[in-house]
Amino acid sequence: MTEKIIIAVPSKGRLMEQTADMFISAGLPIERSGHERGYFGQLSEFDDVEVRFLSASEIARNLDSGTVHIGITGEDLLRETIPDCDEKIAIEKRLGIGPADVVVAVPESWLDVATMADLEEVSLEFRRKNKRRLRVATKYVNLTRQYFALKGVTGYQTIESLGATEGAPAAGTAEIIVDITSTGSTLRANNLKILDDGIILKSQAVLATAKNPGLTPEQSNVLRSVVDRLRG
Repeated sequence: MTEKIIIAVPSKGRLMEQTADMFISAGLPIERSGHERGYFGQLSEFDDVEVRFLSASEIARNLDSGTVHIGITGEDLLRETIPDCDEKIAIEKRLGIGPADVVVAVPESWLDVATMADLEEVSLEFRRKNKRRLRVATKYVNLTRQYFALKGVTGYQTIESLGATEGAPAAGTAEIIVDITSTGSTLRANNLKILDDGIILKSQAVLATAKNPGLTPEQSNVLRSVVDRLRG
């Protein structure tokens, strides 16, 4: 059992502003505790609710660990961070904020590669010629492995990207990328194309709850009241 219901919201940027507006529209304005740039807040209507301002990736990790009961973060981060996401997390509402796709992209010069099946064929030939596997640069290692397995692509290795993933092929550190894109313009600027069946996930910000939050019945009722109002 926990002392308070913990709501985690983005700590910066446009997503933080849009989240704050959503709470106001639901009649649940967030009041910062202490300094206006502090990392804690509350909802005046509910004494047993605490608001924490965290990064989007921290929100996903804390929903996974159960230290946060309600969170607003990207669906891509939830599914990358929590392999058994559907078992542990309930997506209460897709918010229409920050839409972006997690995609598989290859060099535009690969004229004969349009699908994941083509990619498997290329990977076999690439390994014969180069004595190594195709390299896939990505921040989404788990989503990549799951999707490539689903599509029967085996001849690759993942290279975890810490910077601008779209620049990896030009830099020679990878042949393929899996990255997130909103318009595709950055990919095109780097001479990359998305495979015809290369959309792994159509992501956006979501309102999510932990399925086993360890709350009292009274707290569970409060949590459901907050979520219902945020769902509108």
